[in-house]
Amino acid sequence: MNKLTTSFLELITETSTNLPSDVRRAIAATRQREAAGSRASQALQIIALNVDRAKENTGAICQDTGMPTFTVHTPVGVNQLEIKKSIIEAVEEATRRGVLRPNSVDSITGKNSGNNLGPGTPVIHFEQWEKPDIEVTLLLKGGGCENKNIQYSLPAELEHVGTAGRDLDGVHKCLLHAVWQAQGQGCSSGIIGVCIGGDRTSGYSYAKEQLYRALDDVNPDPRLADLEAKVLDEANRLKIGVMGFGGEVTLLGCKICAMNRLPASFFVSVAYNCWAYRRLRITISPETHEITSWTFRDSAPVKLAGESALPLTGREVRLTTPISEQAVRSLKVGDVVLINGAMYTGRDALHKYLINHDSPVDLQGQVIYHCGPVMLKEADGTWRVRAAGPTTSIREEPYQAGIIRKFGVRAVIGKGGMGARTLEALKQNGAVYLNAIGGAAQFYADAVTGVTGVDFLEEMGVPEAMWHLTVKDFVAVVTMDAHGNSLHADVETESGRELTSIF
Repeated sequence: MNKLTTSFLELITETSTNLPSDVRRAIAATRQREAAGSRASQALQIIALNVDRAKENTGAICQDTGMPTFTVHTPVGVNQLEIKKSIIEAVEEATRRGVLRPNSVDSITGKNSGNNLGPGTPVIHFEQWEKPDIEVTLLLKGGGCENKNIQYSLPAELEHVGTAGRDLDGVHKCLLHAVWQAQGQGCSSGIIGVCIGGDRTSGYSYAKEQLYRALDDVNPDPRLADLEAKVLDEANRLKIGVMGFGGEVTLLGCKICAMNRLPASFFVSVAYNCWAYRRLRITISPETHEITSWTFRDSAPVKLAGESALPLTGREVRLTTPISEQAVRSLKVGDVVLINGAMYTGRDALHKYLINHDSPVDLQGQVIYHCGPVMLKEADGTWRVRAAGPTTSIREEPYQAGIIRKFGVRAVIGKGGMGARTLEALKQNGAVYLNAIGGAAQFYADAVTGVTGVDFLEEMGVPEAMWHLTVKDFVAVVTMDAHGNSLHADVETESGRELTSIF
């Protein structure tokens, strides 16, 4: 491996496993604002533990390492083809080591390439500049928050805020609506990058570029600086909170740019990023290819958590699989559960398969975990979980109710909640939805004591395969119970009322 590839591999590894210094400070400040003992406070404890363990274990902070996106500035005369080749080699090696999850999927066949390489992946943007060094910024933005990106074409009529016109007041309405529509599905507390103007394509590109800014910087345009501050303050009045559980902090940052536009178009593009805000920047010597400086990185970061394990209250409910209907119907929204025994991962491809086919295992009384883990195969042929946080559950809404009824599933684990059809199935069949903490991939990997099997690995790839896990004291919160109650619906309704009141 040449020195340039080694430098890129170090950048990828640090970005995936070491949360940036400004994000650490923001999370630490958020912990001070949430009431002790609240759902948001407990979620932040898990997040803090996860951040510490990711650094210690050199493991992915979140199992969804997203679409690796590199922005490269080069002096005149530097060979960009050599840089591209080394980035591709580093991405492939990082995937082999389990630092990146294999996320590159053929859009026609559904086949996972297994190495994060393929048409369009990784994303590499090159720009020349007059400075003497090479600068590379890497953004790892997971699919859950990527799905909550949103673009508005003004004027527009928006739920809870009314008419958004072609002015800063209309932009203001769009940005608060963008935060509200994300709820907990984008792993709040989040950060938004915004572009006012541009076209359909450039608007999103410039919005993502705003995520390269420091959380504590000040916009040089005083009009945009005022809007950033106003949106940050008002978004937190919505009290969507960490994971959408309710709480004081919904947004950690708002960064806005303005670009010229066509007379006929007025786009507002919003790039939503989760709390696992993974972006780092390096400078590289063109002569030696060594890293000469880092931006946003603490080489020896202070631990976020004041403890080495999650403190328990004694009120947690222990569940052992297979789970009885009686045990599930005794649960209510807000209960914290500790799951022990078997658990089966299942995402989009598996749910689509199960709705029309038999399951390879008996799911009666069992738990389906919406998770696409990072897995490593050991020399003896066994598998080890490297990262295993939840994915956004709402994508399975078309299938989940039917699968619960068909197979007798007792619990579904994911993040962000599910819809009315699933809620009705939970009530009718005696099942429950459990919200795990999004992004906490190392925390949940530590709860997995063994991998007993896997189905559909060849057909579906690592993230979508059905992994058979054994877990011990796997922590989750009841957010949709068997009595028709949904914390997600309640928070969405209450935050919608607050959004209406702001305007």
